[in-house]
Order: sequence, then C-alpha cells, then structure tokens
Amino acid sequence: MTLDPLASHPSGRSYVLKLHRDARPREGLLFGRLESMASGHSFAFANADELLRCLALDAPALPDAANGADLCGR
Repeated sequence: MTLDPLASHPSGRSYVLKLHRDARPREGLLFGRLESMASGHSFAFANADELLRCLALDAPALPDAANGADLCGR
C-alpha cells in the first residue's frame, strides 16, 4: 500500500468560522469572521460572497501531482 503524499484535507487549509451572534443563516443573514488556523489571520465578512472571497484569496495553493501546477491553474 502506498500513501498519497498530498493530503485530501491539508492542515494549511483549516479555518474556524465564527458567525456573529446576530447572524441568521436560515434567513440569509450571514456575517462574522473567518480565521486561518495556519496563519492566524482573520477576515471579517458581511455576506456569503465575501466569505467565499476570503477563502479564495487566503487558501494556499497546493501542487497538482499530475503537472506541478497548483489547483487554480496559476
């Protein structure tokens, strides 16, 4: 058995999502803070679009085992 050197869920992409006490996700009111476990950086977000943007900008690129490019194609 050979272990895959690329983790499916790498610790560098671990985050803590903290919803504000007044957020009401079922009603579409989503805001709070996202904290990176790897770097300690935190990002405030006011809606789901901003939450996704914070993730996309902060998540470290991982190498693609097939061609050496990262997953975003950069």
